[in-house]
Amino acid sequence: MARNTGSYETITVAGETVKAFVPHSLPPSRPKLAMDSKLEQLLGAATQALSRLNLAGRMIPSLDWFIYAFVRKEAVTSSQIEGTQATLMDLLSFEADESGDSKSDVDIEEICNYLEALKYARGHLSRKNGLPLSMRLLNETHKRLMKGVRGGSKQPGTIRRSQNWIGGPRPGIARFVPPPPQALGRLLSDFEKYIHADDKLSQLIRIGLLHVQFETIHPYLDGNGRIGRLLITLLLEHWGLLEQPLLYLSLYFKRNRDEYYDRLSRVRTHGDWELWTQFFLDGIATIADEAAGLAQELFGLVNEDRKKVIDAAEATVITVRLFEQLPLHPILTMPGVVKMLDTTKPTASKAIAALEKLGILVEQSGRKRDRSFGYAAYLEKLRVGTELF
Repeated sequence: MARNTGSYETITVAGETVKAFVPHSLPPSRPKLAMDSKLEQLLGAATQALSRLNLAGRMIPSLDWFIYAFVRKEAVTSSQIEGTQATLMDLLSFEADESGDSKSDVDIEEICNYLEALKYARGHLSRKNGLPLSMRLLNETHKRLMKGVRGGSKQPGTIRRSQNWIGGPRPGIARFVPPPPQALGRLLSDFEKYIHADDKLSQLIRIGLLHVQFETIHPYLDGNGRIGRLLITLLLEHWGLLEQPLLYLSLYFKRNRDEYYDRLSRVRTHGDWELWTQFFLDGIATIADEAAGLAQELFGLVNEDRKKVIDAAEATVITVRLFEQLPLHPILTMPGVVKMLDTTKPTASKAIAALEKLGILVEQSGRKRDRSFGYAAYLEKLRVGTELF
């Protein structure tokens, strides 16, 4: 369905004359978003999948395990889309032993910043006196995302005052040129108003629209993609569609990277909000169902392994205590276990050895000293999709 979603403004950047795209405000109009039978079906499937994921979260007694795991999965995959060369295993190894030996500090730091940024934003939204979901909150979140990493010199937390472009070494051959800086004040004001507007469209569809609009405006000099995907997580929880951040939609975007960028582009070039919305809703349904299934698999695995530990003749109270820490610490080092359990090195060593004998912990460093141990079966399930391209 043809519609005009914006206008072009001719500008000069780096000595080249280019056309910058200035999007119309949300929601789509002339014509409005067409809710045909296919979109209605996809919306129903996505809504039901989110309900199943919420139910899976409620049925799990130790929800902190899954928030810990799934938030990290989202942080890793969202960062990988932007070129970060670190995996979930790299992040968990770093958190177990912050030596940074397994990967460059910058790669890990980018993911850690994402975790800190999400924690900061969720903290404000959960407090009565916290910042509302607004550009001010996103700016503060962006400041934490970009602190001390690549792009950290490009005005973190500040709306850009210069022109940027996407795809290509210079603006004249760029894949896309976002709106000029002088247009950002109005565009971002309208964007923020739409977050809080009374709209008859489904909130789930509105989240998809807001993600595209943010990516199109591209308000920062760097880090726009990660903030735009983080916005999805925040809106799902803020609007009560998901009770906890258990959806790692970046995994869907990573798997379908070319289609993701193509659907974003077609909104700008062809006004095809319907095709984007189909893609977005399919992603929600797909990943929500996978997340619910993974939560149940991980919970079942932990219960089975707990029984093995309790029934084992060599198991001690310390062994059981160590096992109960594994979902939140799936990779361990000896000093980490000593500190975590407030025990001695010989006692910690016996507990690790007992879990190794049961096949629960597996030594993964290959070293005789400074060894690390992983909850192998748990990690095998959790790491799916977080490998590098």
